Amino acid sequence: MNKLAQVGEGRWHLPQHAHIIVYEAEKGDELLTIYDCGAAQKPPSAQVIGNLVRVRSEHELDRTVTGYIVKMRERSVLVEQDADHFVIVPE
Repeated sequence: MNKLAQVGEGRWHLPQHAHIIVYEAEKGDELLTIYDCGAAQKPPSAQVIGNLVRVRSEHELDRTVTGYIVKMRERSVLVEQDADHFVIVPE
């Protein structure tokens, strides 16, 4: 279900106002659900199972009962560090 634009091997473009919903599981796994914009009434652009290790781009973080929401404030890139670890860096 990954509809994000790829910008290299294991690298995907995130729009400036992307929202990443991170659901935390008891075993330490996470489900990342990525939306192009929090205000848009569209289905998610991608869902990834893995761990969001770090966000280096400008963002806001909101804690929820089931995990947290990362609200991006600049164009960024989702980078796959290995099979199940991801970071977000400025574009």
